[in-house]
Amino acid sequence: MLKLSLLLLCALASFLSVSAKAGPRLSGGQLYKFGYSTEVQLDRERGTAGGAAGYRISSSVGISLAWRGPAGPDDQLLRVTISDVEIETATPRPDKDNIFLDTPTQKILGTANLAALERPFLVHLKLGKVRGLYSYQDELSAIRNLKRGVAGLLQLQLTSGKRQEVDASGRCMVEYTVGKDRVTRVKAVDTCRTLEKGFSTHSQVLGVSQRSSSVTEFTLEDGFIKSAVSEETHVLSVNVRRTAATKVVSRQSRACFLQLLSKEEGPQVAAGEDFLAVVQSLDSEFVAITVLPERVKTKCKTCPTLWDHWRAVHTQFEPERLSKATSSRHFLSLLHTVRKSSKEDILAVMKNCSKTALPQMVDTVTSAQTPASLDAVLSFLNFSDPRGLVLQERFLYACGFASHPTEDMLHALLALWKGHIGSTEIRESVMIIMGALVRKLCQKGGCELPTVQEVKQLMLAGPGGAEEEEQVQMYLLALKNAMLPEAVPLLTHFSESEVGAFSIIAITALQRYHSSLITAEVKETLNRVYHQTRRIYEKNVRAAAADVILSCEPSYMAVQNLLLSIGHLPHEMNKYMLSKVHDILHFQMPASTMVRRVMKDMISHNYDRFSKVGSSSAYSGFMARAEDITSTYSLDILYSGSGILRRSNMNIHAFSQGAHLHGLQVAIEAQGLEGMIGAMADEGEEDLESFAGMSAVLLDVQLRPVTFFKGYSDLMSKMFSLSGDPMSVVKGLILLTDHSQVLRLQSGLKASVEFQGGLAIDISGGMEFSLWYRESKTSVNNRGALVVVGSVAVDMDLMRAAVEVSFETEASLDFITTVQFSEYPFLVCMQMDKATFPLREFVTKEESLWSGKSFASHRGRKERIPGSEFPLHQENSNMCKRVFEASW
Repeated sequence: MLKLSLLLLCALASFLSVSAKAGPRLSGGQLYKFGYSTEVQLDRERGTAGGAAGYRISSSVGISLAWRGPAGPDDQLLRVTISDVEIETATPRPDKDNIFLDTPTQKILGTANLAALERPFLVHLKLGKVRGLYSYQDELSAIRNLKRGVAGLLQLQLTSGKRQEVDASGRCMVEYTVGKDRVTRVKAVDTCRTLEKGFSTHSQVLGVSQRSSSVTEFTLEDGFIKSAVSEETHVLSVNVRRTAATKVVSRQSRACFLQLLSKEEGPQVAAGEDFLAVVQSLDSEFVAITVLPERVKTKCKTCPTLWDHWRAVHTQFEPERLSKATSSRHFLSLLHTVRKSSKEDILAVMKNCSKTALPQMVDTVTSAQTPASLDAVLSFLNFSDPRGLVLQERFLYACGFASHPTEDMLHALLALWKGHIGSTEIRESVMIIMGALVRKLCQKGGCELPTVQEVKQLMLAGPGGAEEEEQVQMYLLALKNAMLPEAVPLLTHFSESEVGAFSIIAITALQRYHSSLITAEVKETLNRVYHQTRRIYEKNVRAAAADVILSCEPSYMAVQNLLLSIGHLPHEMNKYMLSKVHDILHFQMPASTMVRRVMKDMISHNYDRFSKVGSSSAYSGFMARAEDITSTYSLDILYSGSGILRRSNMNIHAFSQGAHLHGLQVAIEAQGLEGMIGAMADEGEEDLESFAGMSAVLLDVQLRPVTFFKGYSDLMSKMFSLSGDPMSVVKGLILLTDHSQVLRLQSGLKASVEFQGGLAIDISGGMEFSLWYRESKTSVNNRGALVVVGSVAVDMDLMRAAVEVSFETEASLDFITTVQFSEYPFLVCMQMDKATFPLREFVTKEESLWSGKSFASHRGRKERIPGSEFPLHQENSNMCKRVFEASW
């Protein structure tokens, strides 16, 4: 009896599975007529006056059953015919601005294209999924995609659940929710995969965020679709400024005419078991086309050649124009042209540039990051000639800042390294920049690429095999850029080096790693350095070790030992450590809780320990706190006991979307200068060679350090020539934001997205030293012009709609430190000034037809952001008053 029951249950389940509908079914001999419309609207996310740019395509759609497979009723071949096509603006606007008014569809699309659109096509629908499409050979891609958009609305499942589907928007995961005579389809747009490959900036802080949704509501009647309404929305915004956002809205709707309620006689269903034979019997000219849209490269009909473009904008690339936003804007526009140009065209322009504009052209060509542009710039530059140092270094820096570097770029630098390089400085820069490229490629999942593996081994083996100090520093700086987890033991080893320069690079490299990679062994090593367990270290090395200890989840014992050391350190280092502790407490850093806990112990926290005086300091503050981005600054100054600057370190960090960007670091270091004023050097620094130099990190990339002077003879030759004029650290055009993608809309339309941000920057530093006035002054000057442009265009080749949002600004930030050491304690005044700067925002909307009719709308707003002097601690304010009173 039990066996009989089981057999009956199995038979019932089999019957239900066969009889249940997998998808919509058409009745044979009937013609279903629908009204169909699809529209696309492009605008800012919040909208603008005058409405969105875009257009609406309306038509009639006739659907009939051409064939039903013998295997079951859910294997169907549908004949679909689009007719009565009309095109109009998607946004009501005055007649003078309506380019579609009084323009017939035949003139917009062209007679041949309209005829192709209205020719029938076949949809193979099996189990509710579109398995194939059949149309004609020589159709424009845009026409085929519109047919794909109609076919996508016939794809429907009648059981709830998640599954993968293919339609005009790509291969996507969708979820169905089925009710009585109603079905909702929600598409996970972020899972859609198409044939187009885009790219985006590696840094999330400088990148672009996307929010997308796609929902289709179906109503059913007699087993087939009565209506379908679909809305698809994409919002793309720049992370650093969310108001610079574009919005794409694509809608499809199809509502049955009243005639559809009655049965209208349609063509008869074809007979036959061979599916392909049936297709050929319907029309021998039918050919199979993919459900997934093919990749088509749109040709710009109005874009200038690279030579014409350069002739029109070359004056904007002269050095004196780099502080203007127009320079950055033209940099971005020229970049697009370079990306479409051949190697020969690029070389022709580079060979005819003026000497002063050529460095900026090298920036642009390298930033394009195409195979043609890379080949062109490598052919143009002669790395065996030391006289080309400026152009060669500009090329290398542009590679380091590359938004989406490829293995080919890294391979090109590796080939340079293996070849003959005429300049020692350029050879060092090649290795340092290769480290930056390795990190970016690893972040994109390319750590196992052959070239990456070769460069990694080269960097890891380099410090141990190098014979000269400069070479060891070069490899350590490259590892600092690469941030390889496997380099942590090597950097830990060099943290205890007898050479102070090695130690400081290794320790600051460790500071860039995530705290999870700073193991107990690393912390133990850093504590040995700070507490000088094995040997005497320079003050700046010990201070750097303390910074890493305090920033990597310090233990109670580690913090307690640091506090107990205060009072037993060199005079100025006592003051520096006190300032560091106060900074951690007031700025609510990760170590704040542990520091407060330790300070409850009166042995660690008492008046004698916390009343030490001096001029060294550490301070952090907010540059900006907004919903989009938070930016912080920090200024750390460490002096020698004689009052001469030992190390000055300025940092700017940006945080957005949970991501972090080390935007800028400028460190000025000096040593061995006490003999000039007859002072005694601090412990462990008695035999240091006279030296002053500057090191910079820009956009997470460590650059090659710059030396002001090295050695006593070099110092004396420059002593009386130090005018305070700044020495350039980095200057040029940088591609900050670089995002390109294609949005395949469910309607069959294609939206091309481009977001680029360009920065014209000039960072310089200087140092003045006066024995007569017993005063020194260091300055770091930052000048920049930023432009970010985002655009979305829906281009069918026959008609085009686009929106562009942009913002631009020109800003400067100066950091000046003045030290008067005519008395003790000496007077130190730090100033960090931001000048008043403009902020301009623009929105442009365009519509155009291939016949030449066009409409454009431009809007903008301007404001001025007042300048300010960033606050530092009160002690600094008091000191500045005394310095400037003395100068009067």
